[in-house]
Amino acid sequence: MTNSERFNRLCVRESLLQRLCLAGLAAILALSAAGAVRAHDASHRDGLHAAQWLGSWGAAPLPPSAAVGPIPAAPAFNHQTIRQIIRVSAGGHRVRVRLTNEYGTKPLVIGNASIALLNSSGAVKAGTKHALTFAGQSGVTIPSAAPYLSDPVDLPVEALSSLSISLFFPEDTGACTCHQSGMQTGYVSEAGDFTGDATFPEKQRIQMRAFISGVEVEGSGKTVVVLGDSISDGIGSTVDANRRWPDRLADRLVSRGGHQRWGVVNMGISGNRVLADGLGQSALSRFDRDVLSVPEAAYVIVFEGVNDLGVSYGNPAGPAAWFIRSFASGPKATPESLMAAYRQLIARAHEKGLKIIGATITPYEGADYYSAEGEAVREAINNWIRTGHAFDGVIDFDAAIRDSANPAQIKNGLHMGDHLHGSDAGYEAMANAIDLSLFK
Repeated sequence: MTNSERFNRLCVRESLLQRLCLAGLAAILALSAAGAVRAHDASHRDGLHAAQWLGSWGAAPLPPSAAVGPIPAAPAFNHQTIRQIIRVSAGGHRVRVRLTNEYGTKPLVIGNASIALLNSSGAVKAGTKHALTFAGQSGVTIPSAAPYLSDPVDLPVEALSSLSISLFFPEDTGACTCHQSGMQTGYVSEAGDFTGDATFPEKQRIQMRAFISGVEVEGSGKTVVVLGDSISDGIGSTVDANRRWPDRLADRLVSRGGHQRWGVVNMGISGNRVLADGLGQSALSRFDRDVLSVPEAAYVIVFEGVNDLGVSYGNPAGPAAWFIRSFASGPKATPESLMAAYRQLIARAHEKGLKIIGATITPYEGADYYSAEGEAVREAINNWIRTGHAFDGVIDFDAAIRDSANPAQIKNGLHMGDHLHGSDAGYEAMANAIDLSLFK
């Protein structure tokens, strides 16, 4: 055999090996791709990894407490069903619910749960009631001090839709992890599981958010989180009407249109403070849980401080006296201490890629815990918020509702009568004062 013939045979053999190797590599890649698709499909079904979730509603959890002033004691439930109504901001094709036992001292047992869309009259839309499940099961035991996500539900919801969430508790829950100022009527049943029933045998009504802290919708978008106190919580607005200023902001963002979907999650807590715990953990303490953990949070509006001023400088003898007596601990709210706290929130937001917007503290002369000293601090803080360039943007709520004849007071008609909390008109004026170009 000549050298030329040997060379040709070698080339043929190497070409065959190459084809075999390439065929084997193609088979391996095909199998890997199929496995990846199966893994993606599985993770899409369980909703834990592949799907993108957007915060669409929220209520900050609070620890159980005895009755304090006008605030009732945290209730407990036993072999009862609770039906609660919420309004989402952003819509989506699937939803899931975040439950909370974060302040519970024992496991929370949920026997059954359901979710449904409501029509404009508040009745369940036919064919929209779905069971909520947990890892495919109808019930779940949530450990003490823990939150818990439901499985996703194939329930298309439009922006600004209202949902009914029903939870059945077969055992004593103990004092609930509730959001005390729901500004929305909830319904507690007689004994029994009514999560799947069309009728609901009502025993009592509550205005708390019991054991629910969030609703998320599937899809891309951006969420604005509100970190605030009772003025953001909506005290003074019409119950069951969704007229808090964050609700009005959601209305405006939806009406603006465009391709971007917007969620607004209201994490206001009545009586909350920046520098110290009281009614709920301080803004500094709860920032990571109530803001940074919200899915697709892109912006946070910080609107807190008036309770710090009232506790630090007020000396009331009227309705607010209980608040001062109960929550007088903590550092004094000086301009320096509040500015330092705001800078902490700014740094933590920026570290996670959020834009943080500062809102000026609204007037409160005439409120029970007003003082001239507190007013001086308010003016100093507001001047810093407006001119200090520490925040990524500014909302001037002070200018939106103050009385031009007496800037230390809210204009008559824009407060609920206590010179502190807004009326429906006041909250609408606040929302209308927000420059929507802040949110891009």
